[in-house]
Amino acid sequence: MNRPLDNQHVIEIKALPSPRSIKTKLPITDQAAALVVETREAIRRILHGQDRERLLVIVGPCSIHDPDAAFEYAARLKPLADSLRDRLLIVMRTYFEKPRTTVGWKGLINDPHLDGTCDIATGMELARTLLLKLNQSGMPCATELLDPIAPQYIADLISWTAIGARTTESQTHREMASGVSMPVGFKNGTEGSLQVAINAMTAARTPHHFVGINADGQTSIIKTTGNPDRHIVLRGGGGKTNYDADHVARAEAAVAGEQIARPIMIDCSHDNSSKDHRRQGPVAREVLRQFKEGRQSIMGLMLESNLNAGKQTWRQGTALAHGVSITDACLGWEETELLLNELADSLVAKPA
Repeated sequence: MNRPLDNQHVIEIKALPSPRSIKTKLPITDQAAALVVETREAIRRILHGQDRERLLVIVGPCSIHDPDAAFEYAARLKPLADSLRDRLLIVMRTYFEKPRTTVGWKGLINDPHLDGTCDIATGMELARTLLLKLNQSGMPCATELLDPIAPQYIADLISWTAIGARTTESQTHREMASGVSMPVGFKNGTEGSLQVAINAMTAARTPHHFVGINADGQTSIIKTTGNPDRHIVLRGGGGKTNYDADHVARAEAAVAGEQIARPIMIDCSHDNSSKDHRRQGPVAREVLRQFKEGRQSIMGLMLESNLNAGKQTWRQGTALAHGVSITDACLGWEETELLLNELADSLVAKPA
């Protein structure tokens, strides 16, 4: 028999540097570690109701494809976050992995050169380098964990993570979420199903055993305790929104058994904005209105924002405009700054 029984469609298998080797090359600093610990704990206080005054805001580019633009964005966001920190806990989106409905650019880790070479080893180092610099500057980071191997390389630099709409139903991702050290938000399904996110919350709170890798890159059995810091993220789905008061109330009732004081985050983009970045502002204002009128189960919101508004089409070999998304369309910085200030000001204003 001449035909092989496995790897028939595999061109190459190439070893990736171990998590330990990359962390040794790019070690976390005391200052960055302190920020991660502090931010995770601040998010937990919001999530579990010890801090009922502030909202958590996850804001930043849909995906990062240009580290220089990301540093420029963070340099603008940091002083704003500091000035609003008594009302908003602002954490920057640093998304390096992008799930695709069919095909497309899979993110900075997978294809850091944007040329289809998929130099993942360089992408992993680049992601860790960027996270180190941002945390060192005082800007805490959030991401979506997509590949179950990636947390071993970067999770020590992440303060909050999401499990996306396409992977919330995945057992692999629920198991992974049960072991990560930061709070995790589960998005409802792409067609709008809330139940898959509720099921994910339940699964991730329980202990699991699964196959993963250790710090040396060896295939290992991972045993987890379960993650107590979980919540849902309403992002709309199937062309419909789910940020209105009725949907939020239903979500609150559905997760009441989890005994988490503030278990609901609203994603102001995706189907909640009808995939129109300009609609994120009105969605955020409606979410804030509900919170101020007593819907304390709302913990915060997400905004997709970049240096410049909109999006551009990425094609291999073509020049890209600076600070413009190559995935989902984003708010520009000026509108983002105005919106965050407006939300913070509204939190201290008393309802009429």
